[in-house]
Amino acid sequence: MLEGLRTAAAGMAAMQQKLDGVANDLANANTTGYKHVRIGFKDLLYEQTGRPGADGVRRGTGAAAVEAGRGFEQGSLRETGNPLDVAIEGDGFLTVRLADGRQALTRDGSLHVDGDGRLATSTGALIQPAIKIPANTPQDRIAIATDGTVRANEAVIGKLQLVTVRSTSGLLSTGDNAFVTTAASGPARNATAGVLKQGALEASNTDMAQAMVDMMDAQRTYQLTSKAIQTADSMMEIANGVKR
Repeated sequence: MLEGLRTAAAGMAAMQQKLDGVANDLANANTTGYKHVRIGFKDLLYEQTGRPGADGVRRGTGAAAVEAGRGFEQGSLRETGNPLDVAIEGDGFLTVRLADGRQALTRDGSLHVDGDGRLATSTGALIQPAIKIPANTPQDRIAIATDGTVRANEAVIGKLQLVTVRSTSGLLSTGDNAFVTTAASGPARNATAGVLKQGALEASNTDMAQAMVDMMDAQRTYQLTSKAIQTADSMMEIANGVKR
């Protein structure tokens, strides 16, 4: 009976992690370039049953939730008319430098000019290689071509370089819509398929309907596993009463 409590508690913990992931997706449904979290499940350790069990019968000890990376399907594009907004169509990421100095990748194309005239994302991460906008340049005099070439007053001042990785599911999220490469993702390399679209942004790829279904499913499963704990507790109460 103690094993039943342990198995049900593991199920509740797994469902709580799934609920956290779905809640995060819903909270970022309007975040530019956000990629939804994928949550999977795995079996916990199997063990030999006690003396009453038949030989060779193994009993599971529950399940655990595992984060299976992000879903990098492209979100829909929406026109903004802002010259500093740029959407990535197809494969690719922008390279940025985070506040802690790390190089990261993002699909957040909501750019602005910081106090030093450099292009940065909405979270303050600096575009790499750095692009500096000449002082007093009106935004309507800034042009970004499909290949990333940036012009100010018709003069080329830099280029937004698109990169990709071997396996996007291996990227590690650092928060603020940024990802760093890992051994599983492979190093960043130049992307050949993606293009940039000025005056547009990529919306979150969270499917609201599916997220709500996943939330209800996780809530019902959580309730079911909590009932299993109540049942196991009642059985132990009965067993203790018989012993007395």
